[in-house]
Amino acid sequence: MSLLNASGCLDALVAPEVAKTLDGFVTKTITPLPREGNAPPRIAETAHGMLNAIGLANPGRERFLADHLPRMRELGLPLWISVGGFCASDYAETCAALSDVQGEVEAIELNLSCPNVDEAADSAAEIVAACRTATSLPLFAKLSAAHPDVGEVARAVAHAGADGLSLVNTLRGLQLDRVTHAPMLARGSGGLSGPSLKPVALHAVHACYAATHLPIVGMGGVASAQDVIDMVACGAAHVAFGTALFADPYAVKRVREELAVVSFDDIFASAHAVTKPRVFAA
Repeated sequence: MSLLNASGCLDALVAPEVAKTLDGFVTKTITPLPREGNAPPRIAETAHGMLNAIGLANPGRERFLADHLPRMRELGLPLWISVGGFCASDYAETCAALSDVQGEVEAIELNLSCPNVDEAADSAAEIVAACRTATSLPLFAKLSAAHPDVGEVARAVAHAGADGLSLVNTLRGLQLDRVTHAPMLARGSGGLSGPSLKPVALHAVHACYAATHLPIVGMGGVASAQDVIDMVACGAAHVAFGTALFADPYAVKRVREELAVVSFDDIFASAHAVTKPRVFAA
């Protein structure tokens, strides 16, 4: 079981010492062309977590490969590259480019579920199939829990060639200013993350493991050792920290120390075990 960051929740080049507390670093999503993202304000706190509407701001594929990736390689960490786009060919072309440097790339995470862009992408399975023909690198499909049957989507991307799943991305939410009652984000709605997302994420991990038995990166509201244990019990082979890193950059180091006495072999997928109903005394 490895501990990662959720894509976009840590800049390894700005905070390399924080990145080195991880077992692997997941990059911000890279698109073929540079993107400035959405207009500010792009982040807002809520009583239940955090909203963001960054909009896939990134330097673009060419600059990432020429400048950012070589500098990230100096961290000495396994690198997971998050890939985005607006059609199957966008994803496939970036995957092909990453294959040329595959000795530097541990895996590719296909961001199939960003809630903060307007362009409609092709179906998840179609994108995965296109990427599978473009690279032999491991492909992890990042899915949204907003689908009424996320297990069905997981089966579709598994059939298309995904090697694993990342669960889950943020869900759309809205926060209003208490005085003006206007949305606090310039875009209006944004992606909700943080503690409120955990039960949703646990459901998705549980459902998708049952549907596919693929390796899963579980994420959503992870901030403690118990959160990690819960993800693993539902079927996660890896666990990622997201919003928690904004409040506590060394959350991974702290949690790793708390997990030192935990036997994950005994816990993995234990939430799927058939148990007798509890009997309560009158």
